Amino acid sequence: MYDEWSKEDGFRVLVDRLWPRGVSKEKAKLDQWFKEIAPSDKLRKDFHHEDEEFKDFEKDYLKELKENDIKEEFLSLIKEKLDLGNVTLLYAAKNETMNNAVVLKEWIEDNL
Repeated sequence: MYDEWSKEDGFRVLVDRLWPRGVSKEKAKLDQWFKEIAPSDKLRKDFHHEDEEFKDFEKDYLKELKENDIKEEFLSLIKEKLDLGNVTLLYAAKNETMNNAVVLKEWIEDNL
């Protein structure tokens, strides 16, 4: 979310429950905010982006995704946009390898 916009990003979707601090809507240049697909508040607050917690976070988030009522709508949108070009999942976490977007990307790939 903090990286500069690029034309190659294609469809840009924010997948965090909260709006990122210090980012204006103009700077974000996002196409959609799909906060319903983000981890629950409890899961988000329990996870502190530490190595030893990530596997538990991933397992719990995947369980939430499986039970998420909006998952089919989200997957349908992502598939539609991927048919037209790139899709970029936007997130505010500073850790680029241990965050909800990493788990979500893998889940999308497994479910399309």
